[in-house]
Amino acid sequence: MADRTDGARTATVIGGGLAGMLAVTALLGHVDAITVVERDRYPAGHAFRKGVPQARHLHLFLSGGQRALDTLLPGTVAALTAAGARNLYLPRDLITRTPTGWQRRFDERRHPSLSVSRPVLDAVVRERALRAAAASPTRVEVLEATEVIGLTGDARRVTGIRVRSRDGGAEGELPAALVVDASGRGSRAPQWYAALGRTAPYEETVDTGIAYASCLYRQRDPAAAPDAGVNIPAWPECPRGAAFLPVEDGKWLLTLSGVRGDHPPTDVAELAGFSATVGDPYVHELLSRAEPVSAVHGFRDTCNRRRRFERPGAVPEGFLVLGDAHCTFNPVYGQGMSVAALGALAVRTTLVDGGGLRPGFTAEAQRAAARAVDPAWLAAVGADRPYASADDAGAGLGERLSTWYVDRLAARAAIDPVVGAAFRDVVCLTAPPSRLIAPRIALRTVLLPRRPGLARPPAVVEPV
Repeated sequence: MADRTDGARTATVIGGGLAGMLAVTALLGHVDAITVVERDRYPAGHAFRKGVPQARHLHLFLSGGQRALDTLLPGTVAALTAAGARNLYLPRDLITRTPTGWQRRFDERRHPSLSVSRPVLDAVVRERALRAAAASPTRVEVLEATEVIGLTGDARRVTGIRVRSRDGGAEGELPAALVVDASGRGSRAPQWYAALGRTAPYEETVDTGIAYASCLYRQRDPAAAPDAGVNIPAWPECPRGAAFLPVEDGKWLLTLSGVRGDHPPTDVAELAGFSATVGDPYVHELLSRAEPVSAVHGFRDTCNRRRRFERPGAVPEGFLVLGDAHCTFNPVYGQGMSVAALGALAVRTTLVDGGGLRPGFTAEAQRAAARAVDPAWLAAVGADRPYASADDAGAGLGERLSTWYVDRLAARAAIDPVVGAAFRDVVCLTAPPSRLIAPRIALRTVLLPRRPGLARPPAVVEPV
């Protein structure tokens, strides 16, 4: 373990996954040293690791997230593509069945979305982040198989972390001018707050009760593989969904979902039967031409949860929360990785614009990260509110009106290239939600008649 007796101009990052490595990248050149504390040991090559429980399910890097990623680590999107990630342009290369019918297949080429397995993503980003660190004046050390057991400092200021080796070593302390919590959905920040004598930040939840089951497939005849991925999300009248997307090495990843107990099986022999019960038989038809090449893996921790660290006084000086530790989303929307990149970029911008670490930096950076979260949060909770449990925070009149409008807008977006382009700009995190209420979009959404989408999956790509 590093011998650090003075935390001045040093940072500690809790968690060495995607959000943690992007946090490291954001801090390079602004501190003298960074220590990354990771509970797992990194696997060799592109392999799954236990500390990423949702890793075996679908992962998309939206176009807004890709831009942020390449700003932080230039060339990373190309490196992911070279490693086998598939770039799908929406809606040309990913066809979607909406509650009103199939979305038309406009050839926009505005929003590439990377479909990539988590082991490839993590390995490529980690390698490039550590390479950037090696070329930086900032010293970076990674402590694997080490867990954080608490914060040091007091209710006003965090001064470091307490750690323990998972290999049986003694406990120790790492002083730091800045502690970044990028430990993911399982963050213990609320418990650490209590130990410091602070009240945990206000927390919002919207829980659909959705569960997933995923399995890798290979096409029996690669020449006859579909020319687009497929997404059939659940809707209130049909609580089961499916997605079938290409990933690396010619494989396709199937993810089935179900809401509130209507959950998919985790037995591979039963998956095809479940796929026949979603809102359209198309994925079931595709599975008849493919064969499973992996076990089935389930996942149920899908609650939308946002901890309001950005509110005045909600973070002590020297403590910053990013990624899933700050805000988690229903994974069906593919937002989490992109929001992690946008949040890290917001931190870097705050450092650059303000001249580095300084009094008040953590509160300012936390507000900037929250602004990066806002569009994705509004989209996710707006879509999930119809399934939310009675225990969730209730929707006010404004949110109910917003939900009505977004529902009507989404139906229009499936058939209208003008509204569809605006909708995808926001969903892909390249434009603020205000884009959806621009006069031209609002008038087309509210005044034009609500019409159904296509009756069958679109085979024809339409120019725009």
